[in-house]
Amino acid sequence: MSRPPTVLLVEDNPRNLKLARDVLEYGGFVVVIATTGEEAVERSRTTLPDVILMDLQLPGIDGYAALELIRGHELTAHIPVVALTAFAMARDRERVLASGFAGYLEKPISVREFPAQVRRHLPRGDDGRAT
Repeated sequence: MSRPPTVLLVEDNPRNLKLARDVLEYGGFVVVIATTGEEAVERSRTTLPDVILMDLQLPGIDGYAALELIRGHELTAHIPVVALTAFAMARDRERVLASGFAGYLEKPISVREFPAQVRRHLPRGDDGRAT
């Protein structure tokens, strides 16, 4: 049996963090938490998650700066980083994708759809199993 996919969830709002973590764990993911951009960079290197969900507005360095540091390190450059944000304007989405994020998920999350949305960003395929 293959191991469950690991998600690094980067979120500083306690309510959003708890909801996303609970939904992901129920959906079969292992969830690692970071609440600042700096912590996200450090945890990405120590846990090597399958995917990173990154809030953009964080204490310390923001999600864009954290993405640059993650992309710039050989251990983590390959990990898909998906923006998880309340910004919903078309130009926000364009900026996020132009900045190098692998995708864009809007908050508030859909409890029903969130695990499947995250699985679509796993490097091994939609079902999370190695192909």
